[in-house]
Amino acid sequence: MEPRISLITLGVADLERARAFYERLGWRRKVAAAQGVAFFQMGGMALSLYPRAELAADARLPAEGGGFPGFALAYNTRSRDEVDRVLAEAVAAGATLLKPAEEAFWGGYSGYFADPDGFAWEVAWNPGFALAEDGSLTLPD
Repeated sequence: MEPRISLITLGVADLERARAFYERLGWRRKVAAAQGVAFFQMGGMALSLYPRAELAADARLPAEGGGFPGFALAYNTRSRDEVDRVLAEAVAAGATLLKPAEEAFWGGYSGYFADPDGFAWEVAWNPGFALAEDGSLTLPD
């Protein structure tokens, strides 16, 4: 198996509300003709939004449950100042600020917001992680 994530699908309570939130962030929906799902191109991968109950049924898992799911999505920035701008933009679009940006123990600067379905997004500037022009991340050796 090649090391890659091609698509992340978030199971959402209200597809239209979730789609509108990400569009307010300035993300452009792709495959607009697709019904019952929303896709967004994210550099070399994609994010999809799909009704939570249907996603759970497809995976043959229970749809109920909550709390911290054991993961966070991350949006890395090109500068320290951009972290604060992105967090403010997310809140203006309807996100909940989970943690204001602060200096991180690993030498960068980061904070967290939650989208309307409670998915946690870290917004981080890491001086050791290079971002390409298309936003893709290159890890150092």
